[in-house]
Amino acid sequence: MLLAGVVFVNLAVLQLNLSLTKATTERTNLRASNATLQSQLSAALASPRIQALAHKQYELVEADPSATGFIELGR
Repeated sequence: MLLAGVVFVNLAVLQLNLSLTKATTERTNLRASNATLQSQLSAALASPRIQALAHKQYELVEADPSATGFIELGR
């Protein structure tokens, strides 16, 4: 009877360890995903902020795409 109890407790501990491992892996993946999303958000917000600062501080404006061109350099 005592042996059956020990086996039962060991199985319960094993199941808990498996659940803990799964939860830890999921937490790690979520943290990595959050870091990626935060980086993407920062990059997306940086461009308009920089453009606004350039316009405010230096009165720069975005160039008209039809007024730009390329120069062919000799090879």
